[in-house]
Amino acid sequence: MDFGVVLQTNPPASRTVELARLAETHGFSHVWTFDSHLLWQEPFVIYSAILAATRKVMVGPMVTNPATRDWSVIASLFATLNEMYGNRTICGIGRGDSAVRTLHGKPSNLATLRESIEVIRELANDRAAYLHGAKVQFPWSRGSSLDIWVAAYGPLALRLTGEVGDGFILQLADPDIAAWTIKVVRDAAEKAGRDPDAIQFCIAAPMYIGDDRQHMREQCRWFGGMVGNHVADIVTRYGADSSVPKALTDYISGRQGYDYNEHGRAGNTHAAFVPDEIVERFCILGSAAEHVERLEALRELGVTQFAGYLQHDNKEETMRVYGEHVIPALATPVVATT
Repeated sequence: MDFGVVLQTNPPASRTVELARLAETHGFSHVWTFDSHLLWQEPFVIYSAILAATRKVMVGPMVTNPATRDWSVIASLFATLNEMYGNRTICGIGRGDSAVRTLHGKPSNLATLRESIEVIRELANDRAAYLHGAKVQFPWSRGSSLDIWVAAYGPLALRLTGEVGDGFILQLADPDIAAWTIKVVRDAAEKAGRDPDAIQFCIAAPMYIGDDRQHMREQCRWFGGMVGNHVADIVTRYGADSSVPKALTDYISGRQGYDYNEHGRAGNTHAAFVPDEIVERFCILGSAAEHVERLEALRELGVTQFAGYLQHDNKEETMRVYGEHVIPALATPVVATT
């Protein structure tokens, strides 16, 4: 299992770069960031500094979207970073949340998402793509390689992920919900004639090492509010009695709006509706042993990466314990040969 961290690009940018450097030191293979240009600093500028300050980590957005960025510009950003730093980028993409809603926009529909994935993938992998009726290709790019991982919750988005994604991002760490989503993605891949085992499966959720249960919950309750934005869309589209697990949909019954000025922040006052049970199910909290136990269960389901959100007050210590105890415990065993 691979391990990543998910950072916000809050100023100063040097702080984000330092956290990324520490992540690599502690054995994390991926550094992801939020991508919402009004709420935080521009991530692609900071990716260049992160890549320059590190040796091996992969960097990318969790997640970008096809509405607020021109698709050819997204591809050009990745291809340029790849030329500069040797194919160390990865693209997480979804329909859009805070980046579009802060501009009073709406998430992209799935047809647009599918088309954007095709264009970005082709261009960022040195191939031609059709955009606005024109055949385009970067004449300056050589050898760029980019995988695209799709973030999804609802049934149709999950099917799209299985049909076109190099990877799947599920932003919560509940094993029951993970099992359902992974099955939908795998089934869709197989039906589309793809190899389900070739798809990477990433669980992204807050990770907090500590022993004060209530404090940890309060530091991570914001995440249930963030997920609730997507769940509300699912309930609106499919109804409360759809095939989506009740564990994902029932908890938003007390949701009363959301302020994106507090998005992704500990102490978010618009996440008070999120019960303790959901915080515990969606996040990974507690001792190193508790983290290992949950991650082992997720790995058994086929999860290939855990990306831990660090939007709390214990960033460095959580990364240190992961580096010393959790990551080694989940390392792929070496098979002896004779």
